[in-house]
Amino acid sequence: MTHDPVDPVLLDRLADVAVRVGLNLQPGQDLVLTAPTAALPLVRRVAAAAYRAGAGVVTPILSDPEVTLARFEHADDASFDQAAGWLYDGMAQAYAANAARMAIVGDDPMLLAEQDADRAARANRANSAAYRPALEKIANFDINWTIASYPSVDWARRVFPDLPDEDAQARLAEAIFAASRVDTADPIAAWEAHNAALRSRTEWLNAQAFAALHFTGPGTDLTVGLADGHEWHGGASQAQNGVVCNPNLPTEEVFTTPHAARVEGHARATKPLSHQGTLIEDISVRFEKGRIVEATASRGESVLRKLLETDEGAARLGEVALVPHSSPISQSGVLFYNTLYDENAACHIALGQCYSKCFRNGADLTPEQVAEQGGNSSMIHVDWMIGGAETDIDGITENGDRVPVFRQGEWAQ
Repeated sequence: MTHDPVDPVLLDRLADVAVRVGLNLQPGQDLVLTAPTAALPLVRRVAAAAYRAGAGVVTPILSDPEVTLARFEHADDASFDQAAGWLYDGMAQAYAANAARMAIVGDDPMLLAEQDADRAARANRANSAAYRPALEKIANFDINWTIASYPSVDWARRVFPDLPDEDAQARLAEAIFAASRVDTADPIAAWEAHNAALRSRTEWLNAQAFAALHFTGPGTDLTVGLADGHEWHGGASQAQNGVVCNPNLPTEEVFTTPHAARVEGHARATKPLSHQGTLIEDISVRFEKGRIVEATASRGESVLRKLLETDEGAARLGEVALVPHSSPISQSGVLFYNTLYDENAACHIALGQCYSKCFRNGADLTPEQVAEQGGNSSMIHVDWMIGGAETDIDGITENGDRVPVFRQGEWAQ
């Protein structure tokens, strides 16, 4: 009998947690599910769990790495300026009809590393533009949605390159199960306790009503002004359709919206950023009046620059998030090459689109009002890490008083 490196019992639990905690799928609600073909073992379990929870119709949309690479090998150059807009329009229509959304990730994060960077950037830009109607439903938190992960062999090879495939996949599976809290005796109860802890952090931050946060650490001296009427969120949150869900599995962050024009200073990344199949290392940027005016990286700098040129909002911030260095993902010491995990190891900022839910009464604000209060707009939303064990953060009040928020990478309160 062949040993399965991915524990099927824990994979069943992950599917159940993704449906019950991540989505909190409602009886009769449809589910749009995207995933790589490598994640089919989890896709099938999620579909079963969803139907047990009373789902209407589960619609899987699968991607395949060989099909993706075939485009780079054989397609006409013009192909890279095109996208399946009809598919994204259909997804937007599904969300408008209250379908839930789940993304399962698990592809090789460096799949496109050897491909033409310009073509990859053009394809990403075309996809981002076509996906915009659907992305707005997610960014505005119109529906309950979540992201989960499957430990594919290709991904595991990247994370644990010195191990045999089976051992690497087993190690990645263990790390995913631990981060998702499905290796506990009662995962649902573990998530309830974790969500309560994150909620207490957001309540404290919202009571402070800081005007800005000041980050200091190696290579970083950054003041992030916060959007007018901003609101902190973390863990379980209520979508505009009334469903309380956990958008990310795992999650260790509390986050809010910066003011797009009130970010000053410089920041250095504390972890590499995996983007478009490229590992961007040692990112260093300088902000003036909210916009990045200088950007360097020791590796992947051309990809970083193309990212910042995506549109007007790509060089401004759409999110700031706080994560203690003692986060279980940080303490694991694993670089996942996947933002869903790596962002939950450290405080981070995100280039691009803001979340309108991170405003008081955000559901009632028009896009114009969000912009007036400082919310950024962009086709992208890309997180990268600036926190670590030496990070200090002060909250700055409207009258200029400073309140310790983080000291040496941990909550000060």
